[in-house]
Amino acid sequence: METHKLVMPEHLNHFGFLFGGNLLKWTDEIAYIAVTLDYPGCNFVTVGMDKIEFRKSIRQGTILCFDSRRSRTGNTSVEYVVDVTREEITTGQKELVFTTRITFVSVDEEGRKKPICRAKGG
Repeated sequence: METHKLVMPEHLNHFGFLFGGNLLKWTDEIAYIAVTLDYPGCNFVTVGMDKIEFRKSIRQGTILCFDSRRSRTGNTSVEYVVDVTREEITTGQKELVFTTRITFVSVDEEGRKKPICRAKGG
């Protein structure tokens, strides 16, 4: 799944760069949307992200592209890779600014692990 986000003034830290917490929030939200669309009727919670490394600084007005794709499926958990790139508006050149793997666990109404529902189309 691919989606975009515009970096606005309210997303910046006191140095004028994107606050890392906003990037993590967007990454979690976008991956959650992807897993929810892939597994309709299944409830998921985030259990972890690996290797949080901000590779490039991001300024106001930057358009970020989030590409979220399933990389591993277990019995109760599923992992997605999320790549975040920025695109230079004048040249169209894309540059990777952040990447992580995020793991979700399928849960029942009481929050207990349960087997993952069948994937859409699968």
